[in-house]
Amino acid sequence: MAGNNVLSLLGWTFLPNLVTGFVQSIYYSLTIRAGDRKPAPGTPRHAEHRRRIHILVVSLYLLYTIYEADYELRRASTYYADLGVPFSATERDIKSRFRRLAALHHPDKLMSSGGGVDNTDADYFMHLKTASDALVDPAHRFAYERFGPDIVNWKHCVTIRDYVIRGVQVLIPYYGFAAVAMYLLGLLGYLDWGRYWRWLTLVVLCVFELYTVTRPSFPRFLEHFVNPALTHFTSHPPYLPFQAITLARKLSITLYIAFSQIGPLLQPPEQRGVKPGEASEKQLSQNLDRLEQTARSMDADATRLMELEMSPFAGDPEVINSMRSKLKEWLVQNTIRADPMVKDALGRSFQKRRVDAPAGARGNR
Repeated sequence: MAGNNVLSLLGWTFLPNLVTGFVQSIYYSLTIRAGDRKPAPGTPRHAEHRRRIHILVVSLYLLYTIYEADYELRRASTYYADLGVPFSATERDIKSRFRRLAALHHPDKLMSSGGGVDNTDADYFMHLKTASDALVDPAHRFAYERFGPDIVNWKHCVTIRDYVIRGVQVLIPYYGFAAVAMYLLGLLGYLDWGRYWRWLTLVVLCVFELYTVTRPSFPRFLEHFVNPALTHFTSHPPYLPFQAITLARKLSITLYIAFSQIGPLLQPPEQRGVKPGEASEKQLSQNLDRLEQTARSMDADATRLMELEMSPFAGDPEVINSMRSKLKEWLVQNTIRADPMVKDALGRSFQKRRVDAPAGARGNR
């Protein structure tokens, strides 16, 4: 499992860029006629073509990794599939099916039939025996459906409660390590794009897994939607809860890496290669500069209009002084006195005066 994860990480690191360059070369050879110049690297047209092809390559590789994860689950099989019984099989059905398989694959039966018995045959029979024992016992069956075949190595677990506690103890380090890794990568400048959605996905996945392993039956969406759709419309076998959890884990990691590569390419050209915090600061600075330029332009236009209106009186100082005084009075009447705070102060001053004071009286007594 660890080797597969390392190979997947290496694949996501190198393959998309290599395939993008290869596909772009093929695209130019098919769409550009011989003798015509191809877009040179570093030009806007070449960069736009590479961006689109890279998004397509990463999307296709994402779909492939999803198929690969599902294929690995199907190849690993389940105890139900190995015994050939449905998920709803009763204890009696499982025992009856195992007796039939034991009659065919028991080492003594193979010896009596004249054929040799190798380690593979003996291991297969022991696997069937382990599967039957796990599904016949209710506690083991509950644990297997939610935690997978690893429960065989869980010692001192007898009841359902024991298995659930042990399973939660396994989940806490997994999600704790994932949270610490995401936090440290964020501090180092990685995984900046879509940081909120990554944390939200991690929390949702943790809640989904806790809900799945603690409820007494299969999750509703798996039992009533996913598995019926798979069995009715495809030949795909239905999922057990632990298979759905394993697939969800692999998909979350794959989506993290894929979106880290696709996300920056979906941003506007001026924000590509810029971190989200830097992008917001840069955008704010640009908006402030634009606002300052607009204010300067409006001030210049107002000055020109004022000069245009005053041009007929340029040679008459008396008229200019008269207009200046009237403009000052207009500003006082319509700007200063119209201010709410000035109105409130005047109103309070008038309230202090005596209502029955004679005309011309001063003071408030």
